[in-house]
Amino acid sequence: MTEVTVAELLVQCLQAEGVEMMFGIIDGSHIPFTTQAFRYGIRHINCHHEEGAVHIAEGYARISRKPSVVIGSPGPGGANMLAGLSSAYAEGHPVIALATTRRSVTTYPERPGAWQATNLVEMARPITKFSALVRQPERVPELVRAAFRAALTGRPGPAFLAIPDEMLGVKVDVAKVRVFAPERYRVTHMGVGDPSRIELAADLLAKAKRPFLHAGKGVLWADAAAEFVELGDYLAAGMSTSLGARGVVPEDHPHYFFLFDMQATALARNEADVVLVVGSRLGEYDGWGMPPAWGDPDQQKTIQIDVDPYSIGLNRPVDVGILADAKAALQALITAVKARTQPRKEMADLARYRELTNQTMMQGMQFLMGEPEQGLNPGQMVLSARQFFPRDAITVLDGGNTTLWGVAYNQIYHPQSFLYSVKMGYLGTGLPFAIGAKLAAPERTVYCITGDGAAGFNLMEMETALRENIPIIVIVAVDEGWGMERSAYTFQGYPPEEHRGIDISGQVRYDLMAQAMGCYGEKVDASEQLIPALERAVASGKPALLHVTVDQLLNANPPGYQQFRYVRTL
Repeated sequence: MTEVTVAELLVQCLQAEGVEMMFGIIDGSHIPFTTQAFRYGIRHINCHHEEGAVHIAEGYARISRKPSVVIGSPGPGGANMLAGLSSAYAEGHPVIALATTRRSVTTYPERPGAWQATNLVEMARPITKFSALVRQPERVPELVRAAFRAALTGRPGPAFLAIPDEMLGVKVDVAKVRVFAPERYRVTHMGVGDPSRIELAADLLAKAKRPFLHAGKGVLWADAAAEFVELGDYLAAGMSTSLGARGVVPEDHPHYFFLFDMQATALARNEADVVLVVGSRLGEYDGWGMPPAWGDPDQQKTIQIDVDPYSIGLNRPVDVGILADAKAALQALITAVKARTQPRKEMADLARYRELTNQTMMQGMQFLMGEPEQGLNPGQMVLSARQFFPRDAITVLDGGNTTLWGVAYNQIYHPQSFLYSVKMGYLGTGLPFAIGAKLAAPERTVYCITGDGAAGFNLMEMETALRENIPIIVIVAVDEGWGMERSAYTFQGYPPEEHRGIDISGQVRYDLMAQAMGCYGEKVDASEQLIPALERAVASGKPALLHVTVDQLLNANPPGYQQFRYVRTL
């Protein structure tokens, strides 16, 4: 009889799933597990907070398109993970959370007075796709498979497993457990979908006079951006993306309709006779896929491709629903469309749409022209950063108004190049997202633009970045307050003297905090100082943070604020 510990068995299960690294803070009970993980070549990133660890895992999963693992201790450590899991659940990030519990004799059922007895499994259930307690050693492989199956089937999302700490050292007969490769127990590729539906969709697109294509994050998960743009180019179709799918279409593409270009985008969508939606549920910031942001579904044909059957027709009725892998379906659709029609050279009425786009751009220029009384114009800060960093750099946004400035003036040109908490607007995700992104793509530049409020949530993870040699650039726009709430007061007609609960001390020096952790830090108070500071930050080779003073009044009136409030009324 050959035996292994449950800890080693668990690591073998993770290795079979292709897990390369895990994140989190170890508990003494984890030591049998973490030592085995090291032996099997799984890298552990030691973090400062379990929520931050989940966000790092999210950033890693999103850019690598691989599931990631987070570990947490019993009671408070596991509970801290739950906040991050609520983000992963909303954003659709496949994070596997593993938490230990204190010894079973005191926790299941809970014995009054037991230390760190917390029912994490039930707490996690509403914010994960799967949550379970491992009660028998022999069921470890089965439950790990269940967690990964849930996390990676349909729309991705997190899963949670709890293991009593005394179980990790228990030995189990290998003859009683089986570890399978993913392709042996779950569907790892959805395929092209129903061929008859592909043919019907191709007929509609080939005959369309005004086709329009819209991409969601599912296009990115499927690595299907090239196919999406190829189809759009062949049909000379208008193209747009959800906020989370920025980069599927280069944002300087002549047929791309930008999120903030609401008039032109809505007109092009309304006048389309066929719309193709790929990998998107058409949520709130997509106008729910309905008028006035889109045409009447009774007057135009809708094709929707998705890996999740629950997402097809969810918010907008469809004429052709295709349950398939986005890449495979788009490849088949391209072939079928090419067999039916010649490539088109011009998009119908593009010049008319671009007249509206130009009007929007002129309005946007007015925000850039505002003269700051102190510090920088935040729009000029964002635009300068975009011009400084490489075209394929990964941009991470965080904060309220800071994100609006970032969306407006930081164009995205490549797939897998944009991270933001789209579904939650989760403050504090920026820095850990950036760390995870850099771990997933170490050869690429990663920069994060965040506000001073948002930066405060997980700032200690800068030390994590230094210790793990993760050279990211963080730009903190400092307006000494919660900027979007300052805007909300003004929007609702309250004078400045009645603005309560929004101030942050102007004595906080985020650059000095970064320096104290061993990172590069510098303060920027004028626009001419920004580019030289960015050059020095990059040259340092360290994780770097720039404390950039931005004008309070200008920052309280960002582009897109009116649209931000408007779409939430639809």
